[in-house]
Amino acid sequence: MSYQFDEMDRRILRLLQRDASMSMDSLADAVHLSRNACWRRIKNMEDAGVLTGRVALVDPQSVGLDLMTFVLVRTNRHDADWLKSFNKAVQELPEIVGAHRLSGDLDYILRVRIANVRAYDAFYQRLIERVPISDVSASFVMEDIKDTTELPL
Repeated sequence: MSYQFDEMDRRILRLLQRDASMSMDSLADAVHLSRNACWRRIKNMEDAGVLTGRVALVDPQSVGLDLMTFVLVRTNRHDADWLKSFNKAVQELPEIVGAHRLSGDLDYILRVRIANVRAYDAFYQRLIERVPISDVSASFVMEDIKDTTELPL
């Protein structure tokens, strides 16, 4: 379903991306709409699949997940059985917070959130137990320069 955005929808989305806990009254005041008009726009965007959920963002360090790791995966198999096993492993391993199939030399990139290098090794062992991979390379994030969930609307 294609949703036709206008500038008011974009303003609402920008604010909700920053703070989805805003009250409807505060949100409506901020975008200069009535409470009901604002609620209808949000409901329409939810029904159209534009808004897919509202979540709480947790500071990783505060829960002991200090290390962000990008895991680069190459495989020499591209059959349906391998893909099913890989997808299952991605879903079952909670450390994987993002997984993407790529064009180019690499097949997949995984964004993994873990406590430390020792935890990465344990994660790596569980991953390769579940699915055969021809090459795995990990890069540990040294500094977060920008890390946001906000889309540029």
